[in-house]
Amino acid sequence: MRAASATVLITLALAACKEENHYTPPPPPRVTVAPPVSKEVQQHLEVTGSAAAVNQVELMARVSGFLQAINYTDGAEVTKGTTLFTIEPAPYYAQLQQAEGNVASQQGNYAAQYAQYRRLADLNRTDDASLAQVQQQKGLSDQAAGEVQQAEAQQQQAAITYTYTQVVAPFDGVVSAHLQSVGELVGQPQPTKLATIVQLRPIYVNFNVNEQDALNVRESLRKRGLTLRDIGTVPVSIGLMNETGFPHTGKLDYVAPTLDASTGTLAVRAIFDNTDTVLLPGNFVRVRVPVSPPAPALLVPKAAIGADQAGQYVLVVGADNVVAQRHVQLGQSEGELQVVASGLKPDEKVIVEGVQRAVPGAKVDPQPAPQRAAQNATQN
Repeated sequence: MRAASATVLITLALAACKEENHYTPPPPPRVTVAPPVSKEVQQHLEVTGSAAAVNQVELMARVSGFLQAINYTDGAEVTKGTTLFTIEPAPYYAQLQQAEGNVASQQGNYAAQYAQYRRLADLNRTDDASLAQVQQQKGLSDQAAGEVQQAEAQQQQAAITYTYTQVVAPFDGVVSAHLQSVGELVGQPQPTKLATIVQLRPIYVNFNVNEQDALNVRESLRKRGLTLRDIGTVPVSIGLMNETGFPHTGKLDYVAPTLDASTGTLAVRAIFDNTDTVLLPGNFVRVRVPVSPPAPALLVPKAAIGADQAGQYVLVVGADNVVAQRHVQLGQSEGELQVVASGLKPDEKVIVEGVQRAVPGAKVDPQPAPQRAAQNATQN
């Protein structure tokens, strides 16, 4: 019995040894493909700039005296003409009153001297007064007139000096923290800085463009029938470093008349309403300026773009489902898409998802991108 069982086991083992092992290759990796997005794109120049105040002034004490009052809250937004500081006005008001009194006195003296001159001139016609007396009185009258003018000038100067006791806002803006305290002696021996006022609406953005970009901008203006006099019609978009895209829109305001020979760049300035005061002087911003009319372009998702020593590339899938590499020249960004200036055809299937699983020369299992995603990409 045991011998029969052993024989059966040996027979089964020999039969198993005769079976052959077959290798089954894994299926090709699945990737998502889509043709490049075709739409009209306006070429832009993108540079970095910085915001600057249209007006920024240091508020100074121009007369000497004790600081009597601070009439604003540090960091407050004020309107033009608002009194911000008061500097001991009483002595200067007294000087003004004295000057006004001197004017009245000199005017009275002139009136008397002139009346005497007219009286002597009338007497001279009847020989009751000599010509010498008339001429002498004429000189006294003219001298009195000059003294009136001098007194009026002193009055005007006293009035101007008196206004300096009230330091007012020269324009709408935000005032910094005060640098002097109530009761301090200011304005001597030289003008004393009290605070700084900064205008935030509107606001400038300054940036520089290289010579080639400057030529492109000028050519774009020429094609539109515009000149540098029409730079105010050129839109400019900017974005802060923590913002997506370029949400703030303004317009060109100034272009320097000459290139900077040391840097080969042209100074350019744009102006923005800044109604929400999101931009502050000193902010670094990304600037975008249109340099050509809209033109047809091909775009692919940024995630589809790779790079190697030869430059940027995308992976495409051919009719046989074999992956091929296409080195491309890239243009500007358009949201989540990137313009492909050359190296790609409109009907090629670009791998937009699963790029890391695709190898040039190997087969893949291409799946078309969802229609809704493709439509969203086109709209963007």
